[in-house]
Amino acid sequence: METLVRGPLERLWACTQDPAQHARWDLRFTEITNLPSSPGQPQRFRYALRLPGRTVAGVGVSVGEHTRADGSRTSALRFSSPDPWSPIRSGSGYWRYLPGPDGVRFLTGYDYEPGPQGTRLDDVLVRPFVGWLTAWSFDRLRLWVDTGLSPETSARRSMGVGAGRALAAVAAARLVPAPWALLAVAVTVAVPVPISRPLARRCLRRSPDRLGSTAPATLSGLVDPIGTATA
Repeated sequence: METLVRGPLERLWACTQDPAQHARWDLRFTEITNLPSSPGQPQRFRYALRLPGRTVAGVGVSVGEHTRADGSRTSALRFSSPDPWSPIRSGSGYWRYLPGPDGVRFLTGYDYEPGPQGTRLDDVLVRPFVGWLTAWSFDRLRLWVDTGLSPETSARRSMGVGAGRALAAVAAARLVPAPWALLAVAVTVAVPVPISRPLARRCLRRSPDRLGSTAPATLSGLVDPIGTATA
Protein backbone atom coordinates (compact mmCIF):
# COMPACT_ATOMS: atom_id res chain seq x y z
CA MET A 1 0.00 0.00 0.00
CA GLU A 2 1.46 3.39 -0.84
CA THR A 3 0.69 7.04 -1.38
CA LEU A 4 2.64 10.02 -2.69
CA VAL A 5 3.05 12.75 -0.08
CA ARG A 6 4.11 16.12 -1.46
CA GLY A 7 4.67 17.73 1.94
CA PRO A 8 8.00 17.86 3.82
CA LEU A 9 9.65 14.56 4.75
CA GLU A 10 10.34 15.78 8.28
CA ARG A 11 6.67 16.56 8.76
CA LEU A 12 5.66 13.13 7.47
CA TRP A 13 8.21 11.47 9.75
CA ALA A 14 6.89 13.36 12.79
CA CYS A 15 3.25 12.53 12.02
CA THR A 16 4.04 8.83 11.74
CA GLN A 17 6.68 8.34 14.44
CA ASP A 18 5.11 10.37 17.26
CA PRO A 19 2.57 8.02 18.93
CA ALA A 20 0.10 10.80 19.70
CA GLN A 21 0.22 12.09 16.12
CA HIS A 22 0.02 8.58 14.67
CA ALA A 23 -3.17 7.77 16.56
CA ARG A 24 -4.83 10.89 15.15
CA TRP A 25 -4.79 9.75 11.51
CA ASP A 26 -4.68 5.95 11.66
CA LEU A 27 -8.15 4.38 11.96
CA ARG A 28 -6.62 1.10 13.10
CA PHE A 29 -5.74 2.59 16.49
CA THR A 30 -7.43 4.77 19.07
CA GLU A 31 -4.39 5.15 21.32
CA ILE A 32 -0.65 4.50 21.03
CA THR A 33 1.64 4.99 24.02
CA ASN A 34 5.39 4.47 24.25
CA LEU A 35 6.55 2.20 27.07
CA PRO A 36 9.87 2.47 28.93
CA SER A 37 12.70 1.17 26.72
CA SER A 38 16.43 0.77 27.27
CA PRO A 39 18.75 3.15 25.36
CA GLY A 40 19.79 1.69 22.02
CA GLN A 41 17.03 -0.91 22.09
CA PRO A 42 13.83 -1.02 19.98
CA GLN A 43 11.06 1.21 21.24
CA ARG A 44 8.30 -0.64 23.07
CA PHE A 45 4.74 0.62 22.82
CA ARG A 46 1.16 -0.20 23.75
CA TYR A 47 -1.67 0.17 21.25
CA ALA A 48 -5.41 0.10 21.78
CA LEU A 49 -8.60 0.26 19.76
CA ARG A 50 -11.77 1.28 21.56
CA LEU A 51 -14.82 -0.63 20.36
CA PRO A 52 -18.39 -0.36 21.64
CA GLY A 53 -18.30 -1.80 25.12
CA ARG A 54 -14.68 -2.97 24.97
CA THR A 55 -11.10 -1.84 24.36
CA VAL A 56 -8.81 -4.23 22.48
CA ALA A 57 -5.14 -3.71 23.31
CA GLY A 58 -1.73 -5.16 22.49
CA VAL A 59 1.98 -4.41 22.67
CA GLY A 60 4.70 -3.92 20.08
CA VAL A 61 8.31 -3.02 19.39
CA SER A 62 9.57 -0.71 16.66
CA VAL A 63 12.81 0.65 15.28
CA GLY A 64 13.33 3.46 12.79
CA GLU A 65 16.20 4.42 10.48
CA HIS A 66 16.42 8.04 9.35
CA THR A 67 20.07 8.59 8.40
CA ARG A 68 20.40 6.47 5.27
CA ALA A 69 22.83 7.72 2.62
CA ASP A 70 20.19 7.87 -0.12
CA GLY A 71 17.86 10.01 1.98
CA SER A 72 15.27 7.27 2.42
CA ARG A 73 13.99 6.19 5.81
CA THR A 74 12.42 3.04 7.23
CA SER A 75 10.45 2.01 10.27
CA ALA A 76 9.83 -1.63 11.23
CA LEU A 77 7.64 -3.12 13.93
CA ARG A 78 6.30 -6.32 15.44
CA PHE A 79 3.08 -6.42 17.43
CA SER A 80 1.00 -8.91 19.36
CA SER A 81 -2.24 -9.00 21.34
CA PRO A 82 -3.28 -11.66 23.88
CA ASP A 83 -6.82 -10.25 23.92
CA PRO A 84 -9.29 -12.95 22.78
CA TRP A 85 -11.38 -10.24 21.12
CA SER A 86 -8.53 -9.07 18.92
CA PRO A 87 -8.91 -10.14 15.25
CA ILE A 88 -5.09 -10.03 14.97
CA ARG A 89 -3.02 -12.30 17.19
CA SER A 90 0.44 -11.13 16.12
CA GLY A 91 2.13 -9.64 13.10
CA SER A 92 4.84 -7.44 11.66
CA GLY A 93 5.14 -4.60 9.21
CA TYR A 94 7.21 -1.73 7.93
CA TRP A 95 7.03 1.77 6.54
CA ARG A 96 9.30 3.14 3.84
CA TYR A 97 9.86 6.81 3.11
CA LEU A 98 11.36 7.27 -0.37
CA PRO A 99 12.05 10.91 -1.34
CA GLY A 100 11.82 11.74 -5.05
CA PRO A 101 11.38 14.70 -7.39
CA ASP A 102 7.58 14.67 -7.00
CA GLY A 103 7.44 14.11 -3.23
CA VAL A 104 7.85 11.27 -0.76
CA ARG A 105 6.61 7.80 -1.63
CA PHE A 106 5.24 6.57 1.69
CA LEU A 107 4.44 2.88 1.66
CA THR A 108 3.78 -0.05 3.92
CA GLY A 109 3.90 -3.82 3.88
CA TYR A 110 2.52 -6.01 6.65
CA ASP A 111 1.21 -9.45 7.50
CA TYR A 112 -0.28 -11.05 10.59
CA GLU A 113 -1.64 -14.20 12.20
CA PRO A 114 -5.43 -14.10 12.58
CA GLY A 115 -7.11 -14.11 15.97
CA PRO A 116 -9.90 -16.40 17.16
CA GLN A 117 -11.95 -15.85 13.99
CA GLY A 118 -9.57 -18.13 12.05
CA THR A 119 -8.20 -17.86 8.54
CA ARG A 120 -11.46 -18.31 6.61
CA LEU A 121 -13.28 -15.36 8.17
CA ASP A 122 -10.03 -13.38 8.10
CA ASP A 123 -9.66 -13.86 4.35
CA VAL A 124 -13.26 -12.95 3.62
CA LEU A 125 -13.87 -10.11 6.07
CA VAL A 126 -11.09 -8.97 8.41
CA ARG A 127 -8.14 -8.73 6.02
CA PRO A 128 -10.01 -6.77 3.31
CA PHE A 129 -11.37 -4.44 5.99
CA VAL A 130 -7.92 -3.88 7.51
CA GLY A 131 -6.63 -3.14 4.01
CA TRP A 132 -9.37 -0.56 3.48
CA LEU A 133 -8.63 1.02 6.88
CA THR A 134 -4.95 1.26 5.96
CA ALA A 135 -5.60 2.87 2.58
CA TRP A 136 -8.17 5.35 3.92
CA SER A 137 -5.83 6.29 6.77
CA PHE A 138 -2.91 6.80 4.37
CA ASP A 139 -4.97 9.24 2.33
CA ARG A 140 -6.06 10.99 5.50
CA LEU A 141 -2.39 11.34 6.46
CA ARG A 142 -1.50 12.63 2.99
CA LEU A 143 -4.11 15.36 3.22
CA TRP A 144 -2.80 16.35 6.65
CA VAL A 145 0.83 16.66 5.55
CA ASP A 146 0.14 18.14 2.11
CA THR A 147 -2.58 20.66 2.94
CA GLY A 148 -2.65 21.04 6.73
CA LEU A 149 -6.18 19.60 6.91
CA SER A 150 -6.35 18.01 10.35
CA PRO A 151 -7.34 14.34 10.65
CA GLU A 152 -10.28 15.29 12.82
CA THR A 153 -11.61 17.74 10.23
CA SER A 154 -11.18 15.31 7.35
CA ALA A 155 -13.04 12.64 9.34
CA ARG A 156 -15.95 15.00 10.00
CA ARG A 157 -16.09 15.97 6.34
CA SER A 158 -16.11 12.31 5.31
CA MET A 159 -18.96 11.57 7.68
CA GLY A 160 -20.82 14.55 6.25
CA VAL A 161 -20.33 13.31 2.69
CA GLY A 162 -21.43 9.80 3.69
CA ALA A 163 -24.52 11.07 5.48
CA GLY A 164 -25.41 13.32 2.54
CA ARG A 165 -25.12 10.46 0.08
CA ALA A 166 -27.24 8.20 2.26
CA LEU A 167 -29.99 10.82 2.56
CA ALA A 168 -29.88 11.54 -1.17
CA ALA A 169 -30.10 7.83 -1.98
CA VAL A 170 -33.09 7.36 0.35
CA ALA A 171 -34.82 10.40 -1.13
CA ALA A 172 -34.17 9.16 -4.67
CA ALA A 173 -35.53 5.72 -3.85
CA ARG A 174 -38.68 7.24 -2.38
CA LEU A 175 -39.36 10.04 -4.86
CA VAL A 176 -38.26 8.65 -8.22
CA PRO A 177 -40.59 6.23 -10.00
CA ALA A 178 -39.73 2.60 -9.36
CA PRO A 179 -38.20 1.75 -12.78
CA TRP A 180 -35.69 4.59 -12.37
CA ALA A 181 -35.11 4.36 -8.63
CA LEU A 182 -32.14 2.00 -8.86
CA LEU A 183 -30.45 4.19 -11.46
CA ALA A 184 -31.07 7.31 -9.36
CA VAL A 185 -29.51 5.67 -6.29
CA ALA A 186 -26.51 4.50 -8.35
CA VAL A 187 -25.93 8.02 -9.70
CA THR A 188 -26.16 9.45 -6.19
CA VAL A 189 -23.56 7.02 -4.86
CA ALA A 190 -21.27 7.53 -7.87
CA VAL A 191 -20.88 11.29 -7.39
CA PRO A 192 -17.11 11.88 -6.97
CA VAL A 193 -15.78 12.42 -3.46
CA PRO A 194 -14.35 15.95 -3.03
CA ILE A 195 -10.55 16.03 -3.19
CA SER A 196 -10.43 17.34 0.39
CA ARG A 197 -11.96 14.10 1.73
CA PRO A 198 -9.90 10.93 2.35
CA LEU A 199 -10.52 8.16 -0.15
CA ALA A 200 -9.04 4.67 0.10
CA ARG A 201 -8.86 4.06 -3.63
CA ARG A 202 -6.42 6.93 -4.11
CA CYS A 203 -3.73 4.67 -2.63
CA LEU A 204 -1.74 2.24 -4.74
CA ARG A 205 -2.32 -1.31 -3.51
CA ARG A 206 0.81 -2.86 -5.02
CA SER A 207 4.26 -1.31 -5.07
CA PRO A 208 5.61 -1.09 -8.65
CA ASP A 209 9.20 -1.93 -7.73
CA ARG A 210 11.22 -4.39 -5.68
CA LEU A 211 12.45 -1.77 -3.21
CA GLY A 212 8.96 -0.88 -2.20
CA SER A 213 7.89 -4.48 -1.62
CA THR A 214 10.95 -5.62 0.35
CA ALA A 215 10.98 -5.41 4.14
CA PRO A 216 13.91 -3.53 5.71
CA ALA A 217 16.69 -5.57 7.32
CA THR A 218 15.83 -4.12 10.74
CA LEU A 219 12.58 -6.10 10.77
CA SER A 220 14.40 -9.43 11.14
CA GLY A 221 16.03 -8.23 14.35
CA LEU A 222 12.78 -7.55 16.16
CA VAL A 223 11.39 -10.25 18.42
CA ASP A 224 7.79 -10.97 19.39
CA PRO A 225 6.86 -8.22 21.88
CA ILE A 226 4.90 -10.49 24.20
CA GLY A 227 7.33 -11.16 27.01
CA THR A 228 9.53 -8.17 26.19
CA ALA A 229 6.86 -5.54 26.87
CA THR A 230 3.82 -5.46 29.08
CA ALA A 231 0.62 -3.50 28.83
